[in-house]
This record gives sequence, C-alpha cells and structure tokens, in this order.
Amino acid sequence: MPTRKTVRDPVADLLAALNRPGDGSSDFDLNPDTVLPAGRKLRPAGVLVPISLVSGAPRVILTKRSSALKHHPGQIAFPGGKQDEGDADVTAAALREAQEEIGLPAHLPRILGHLPAHETVTSFSVTPVVAVLEQAFEPVPEPGEVEEVFSVPLGHVLNLDNYIVESRIWRGQRRFYFTVPFGPYYIWGATARMLRGLAVRMNG
Repeated sequence: MPTRKTVRDPVADLLAALNRPGDGSSDFDLNPDTVLPAGRKLRPAGVLVPISLVSGAPRVILTKRSSALKHHPGQIAFPGGKQDEGDADVTAAALREAQEEIGLPAHLPRILGHLPAHETVTSFSVTPVVAVLEQAFEPVPEPGEVEEVFSVPLGHVLNLDNYIVESRIWRGQRRFYFTVPFGPYYIWGATARMLRGLAVRMNG
C-alpha cells in the first residue's frame, strides 16, 4: 500500500478522493470498547479544510486556539464551528467561522466537496468542508480565540507514515487517538483524525 501521494494536480486528486465511498469517523475509532448512549443527539458543525495553492507546494491552513479558552485551549484546529440558526448548512457555518476566526473572505475558498462527518466526544457531528485557495489573503486571527494561523505542507498530512497513535487518561479511562506532528505543532485528536481520513482517500 502506498504511504505517500505526490500531488501533481491537487484539485483533480482532491476531487477524486472526495468522490470515493467511505464511512465517517469519530473520536472513538481507536477505542472500540467505548459504549455510546443510544439515541444520542449530535449537533451539526462545519470546519473548513483550506488548502492554499498560491505558491509552491499545496499547504493546509490551520489554527492554534488561544490558551485562554475554556474549551480545547491551545489545540490545533481547523477554522469552523457549530451551525447556527442563520447558517443555511454546515458549509455556510464553516465559511462564516473561517471569516470570523482567521479573516478569510467567504468568497475566496473554492469548495471542492465534503468528507464524511466526524463525531466528537463533545457530541458534535462535524463535516469537513474541503476547499482550495487560489488567491492569497492576510490572516487576521480573532483576538481571544485564535492564537496563531499557520500552514503545513499538504504532502506531510497525506503521508500515512507521519501518523502516530498515542494515548492519555480521559475521564478515568485510557483514550487512544491519532497525532500528526509538524515542527512545533502537535496536531492530534479530531483534527488529526479528519486529516487522516483525507489521507486514506488520497492514497486509495
């Protein structure tokens, strides 16, 4: 099985990957003994997976959340959030949140499609909205929520060899999860799991 995908035509490769069949993912993928409550209700959310094609090799834009936040402080995340009443769908939610969090104009991303939804431990059904950016923009982190906006090479997160399974104690039980570190950035949890889902499709 190939572990690395050379992105010759990133848009064509991404479109092909997004059109491949496959199931969704969850924070519990590596924890098969977890018993989820029957009839649980998940809140819809959308995150943008912005892939910049502006210069050089394609890069995925990510954020580092503020360490002052109550939930997930300091974690690496995609721009995005829960779907509000005013959002037409999860794509609209992802675009709105990206504009608020990193100053990305809503008209700039070219939406290519969606990855299957990812269920989080916080009871969200998160839809990754994959888009390419063909024009540069100046990121403006939202004060108090986003500490940093940065990017990683798309090739790095498409290399399945770069993913590591780690664990920690969470609510009294050992929880396993994927990580895909890059330089000083520790990318883990839901973000790493969704990126790995894209990598599997791109290497399929």
